[in-house]
Amino acid sequence: MKIERADRLKVLPPYLFAEIDRKKAELAEKGVDIISLGIGDPDLPTPPHIIERLKRASETTVNHQYPTYEGMPAFRQSVADWYGSRFGVDLDPDREIVSLIGSKEGIAHIPLAFINPGEVVLCADPGYPVYRIGTIFAGGEPVNMPLLKENDFLPDLESIPVDILKRARMIFINYPNNPTAASADTDFFQSVVEFATKNEIIVCHDAAYTEVYYDDEPPHSFLEIPGAKEIGVEFHSLSKTYNMTGWRIGFACGNPEVIAGLGSIKANIDSGIFQAVQEAGIEALGSDQKPVADLRKTYQNRRDLACGFLEKMGFAFSLPKATFYLWVSVPEGVGSADFVSRVLSETGVILTPGSGFGESGEGYFRISLTVNDERLTEALTRMSRIDW
Repeated sequence: MKIERADRLKVLPPYLFAEIDRKKAELAEKGVDIISLGIGDPDLPTPPHIIERLKRASETTVNHQYPTYEGMPAFRQSVADWYGSRFGVDLDPDREIVSLIGSKEGIAHIPLAFINPGEVVLCADPGYPVYRIGTIFAGGEPVNMPLLKENDFLPDLESIPVDILKRARMIFINYPNNPTAASADTDFFQSVVEFATKNEIIVCHDAAYTEVYYDDEPPHSFLEIPGAKEIGVEFHSLSKTYNMTGWRIGFACGNPEVIAGLGSIKANIDSGIFQAVQEAGIEALGSDQKPVADLRKTYQNRRDLACGFLEKMGFAFSLPKATFYLWVSVPEGVGSADFVSRVLSETGVILTPGSGFGESGEGYFRISLTVNDERLTEALTRMSRIDW
């Protein structure tokens, strides 16, 4: 019997990193010391008080049963309290918040609730690949919005063709941005609210990096803008803020009808987050935020260390105000995939090619600041020995 994959898998973008993975395995077999600056996975542990809460909660018998897909009332209340204190945004925990098994899960699922075959979803390019993949799985048509340096890596909403806007039902934006590390101000978010209201488009703002910022300049929430809750939702995660990537806990909040639609998908697909993990999430959101501030200092030191090396090497980049990424131009005349492939072959350092995030990412590579100072210094020192 011949096993055929569904058409939705056949139309997924090619796996650009296959060659990098092949070379990585080849070098590892030769005993090469590989340093990964590729994946955005924090290297530091979850704060101890959060772990302790999980330990206690895991011994509570009721937490061993099925959770609810929408999340424990106490967890949703903790989200509402955190949003109120952090952004000044008022949220109804019963109607305007739903728990997620990591924000990736919600981002992937939300097109299923609102996108019919042939309808358009506007996706940031370069951008988190799940925006496009979730759209494809829903039968929708992802249309790229180029994020260009000359526009400060913000989409030019006015340049989107009228015929595309007529079919568009959803837009994905993401600030602070992965992979470009760009930030957005309230003027931009105001323009998004006006644009989406005029064109009747649901806004999905991926806000996973709002707590990883520098120089005491906290990013804004899209939901701070008057009218935002009328047309959109915001996705958030505890992954980057509290070093909890493996715990898989996040949430979406905002427009109650959009939250209900996403909840309907989840009710039929998953059974929610282990309640002990939700209790740990309550601890994270509701306790002293000093560990988060300390984490920002760590990343800022790494940012400054890496930028010093890159400047000496002659690379062009913008100093990021947020995220733990650096978005760096490749040498002139070199493709991003070829660049990272050569760096890996000659130094054992893994980088991410900008083209892996979309067409507009060509010409760049991304560095993730998720290794300690010693390993970061070693990686960049090795890179500095390459003659471009």
